[in-house]
Amino acid sequence: MMPQLKLSHITAGAVAVLVGYTSSVAIIFQAIAALEANQAQANSWLLALGLGMGITSLILSLWFRLPVLTAWSTPGAALLAVGGGATTLPEATGAFLFCAALLTLTGLTGWFERLARLIPDTLANALLAGILFRFGLEAFTSLEEDVWLVAVMGAVFLIGKVYAPRYTIPLVLLAGVIWAAATGSFGDLQQLNLTLATPEAVMPEFTLSALIGLGLPLYIVTMCSQNMPGVVTLRSAGYVPPVSAALTVTGIASLILAPFGGYAFNLAAITAAICAGPEADEDPNTRYLAVVAAGVIYCAVGLGGAAVISLFLIAPHALVATIAGLALLSTIGNGLSHALAPTEGREAALLCFMGTVSGISFLGIGAPFWALLIGLACHLTLSRPSVTFRKPA
Repeated sequence: MMPQLKLSHITAGAVAVLVGYTSSVAIIFQAIAALEANQAQANSWLLALGLGMGITSLILSLWFRLPVLTAWSTPGAALLAVGGGATTLPEATGAFLFCAALLTLTGLTGWFERLARLIPDTLANALLAGILFRFGLEAFTSLEEDVWLVAVMGAVFLIGKVYAPRYTIPLVLLAGVIWAAATGSFGDLQQLNLTLATPEAVMPEFTLSALIGLGLPLYIVTMCSQNMPGVVTLRSAGYVPPVSAALTVTGIASLILAPFGGYAFNLAAITAAICAGPEADEDPNTRYLAVVAAGVIYCAVGLGGAAVISLFLIAPHALVATIAGLALLSTIGNGLSHALAPTEGREAALLCFMGTVSGISFLGIGAPFWALLIGLACHLTLSRPSVTFRKPA
């Protein structure tokens, strides 16, 4: 029997969806524009992406009873926005199917899961803390945008931690929405046309240039910049992630939805931390219900298409940044604590953390991948047995 759904589950799921859309949906719009999709095709993209994230999250969380949240490939969308102009939409669709096939094969073979097990826990926690650190900082930089909104939310957070710790984040979100509405901080609602999105398939064309120039890079950045941090997020929260099953499910979803605009699905990292952290539920065994709530909301948002997504975009940036930073505060603290507590391997963990925070990017692959490589190199070097040189007798 399924445990009772709590307010904290619904709030965590809603915050995860809010952060997911507001932080990266603009890149999706840029990718759609680069591929010269029309309005109907753009709505189909948003429908496919919302349903894909929602259904895969529901399947994985209910199947394994773990907070396994999925997402679209944000670095993949950035890749499309930058390099999609030289590719037609049918050719890009063929590249999406090629990438989806690679993702599915990766899950079925299980090699990525075996590779992920080799990452030390200290590096996993350092990587997660580094990924989330920017969201914590934005809660402070948002003071420059709307000092009173952030101050009100911060005050409610402190009071809630003392008198109602289980409902702190819902209270903070409610206070932020009320203050923003009272001060007129939300955007204009009059131009919204709330109509359901409809799917529109694009017949794929398979060309070698698109498969190699778009499909293969899309697979690489999705694996390195999304799936690897996603695995680390769940491990750092104390779970054993079903890596191969998750890759298989998201790969199959990508295969089915690619013609409609669902270009690539993967494990979530930042938004997954919201659902897998203590703010979602004090009991780790029932935090998966936060992902269930997020999955339902994702499906509802997808059905609304661009009209519903625009509701997220009218929210003040300071509100979104503050609620995300406060919701992730415990996860960031736990990650840093577990990463730096052991004296052995502390340097490697610190380098991994700082490299992730730096935001470095090479070859279209983001900082988490390179920071993890740096941390692993340091860990392997410093953990080698020391050699003592003795003077000859």
